[in-house]
Amino acid sequence: MPSGCLDTVVRDLEERRDYLCRLTPDRALESPEEAHRFLRDRGLLTRTPDSALPSFFAACHEEPYAPGSRGFGSWPATKYPWYFRLAERPDVHELKVHKGKSILFTDETLPLVDGICRAELERMEGQEDWARLLRHLADAGPSTLADLQTELALKPKDLKLLRYPLELCGAIVSRSVRVELPDGGHAHTSELLRYDQAYPEPLGGARGVHDLVVAAVHAAVLAPEHALARKWFSWKWRFPDDLLDRLLAEGRLERPAPGWVAAPPSA
Repeated sequence: MPSGCLDTVVRDLEERRDYLCRLTPDRALESPEEAHRFLRDRGLLTRTPDSALPSFFAACHEEPYAPGSRGFGSWPATKYPWYFRLAERPDVHELKVHKGKSILFTDETLPLVDGICRAELERMEGQEDWARLLRHLADAGPSTLADLQTELALKPKDLKLLRYPLELCGAIVSRSVRVELPDGGHAHTSELLRYDQAYPEPLGGARGVHDLVVAAVHAAVLAPEHALARKWFSWKWRFPDDLLDRLLAEGRLERPAPGWVAAPPSA
């Protein structure tokens, strides 16, 4: 295909991506309900704009809480709570399998990672460093951070070091819970669950990394090859080196121009 035609194809896909991923100010999210529709439309959604995957914060198009700062201060000033309200919906599922960062799945897309998370839970149970926490959760059930620190005699930093690799690979899930205080007030903390406690029954049969990558590219509309899959998800050891070549050969992904991949309309 002549280079001019390739440029046109990529430009059209970029415009489609801008529209569907709400990357222009005229497409800014205006309500929590609209945010929910956005997630259901794309299938998965990261919190921060750190990859080609669609991002909640990027779709807000709002000045940061503290301009010029990093971390929380860089979040959208008034819309950031919508993300947490979205994550609490019964048909929305938040995991940390986006390289340790939050990513939302829907009822339709969670089955794409279900088998991987169960396999990772089994793998981590076989490693003594992580098995202690996993065995305790199996016996005690879902537990707050304070309970785990007390019952396992762990300092907050030590518990954080234990939970991070487990959340990273999907073996455990973190959920926000409200704790009532003696003075009548309340506080928010995290509750940790094994993946098989959060989702006792396997979801939708066996699905592999191939299905996940196709769905992720579909969500992104257009993505650079170099960032595909291994930089989007935690399980780089589960992505075969020839994954992209196989998906292209099967017609499940397309290469609209050198260095770019997209999902065909039927994906």
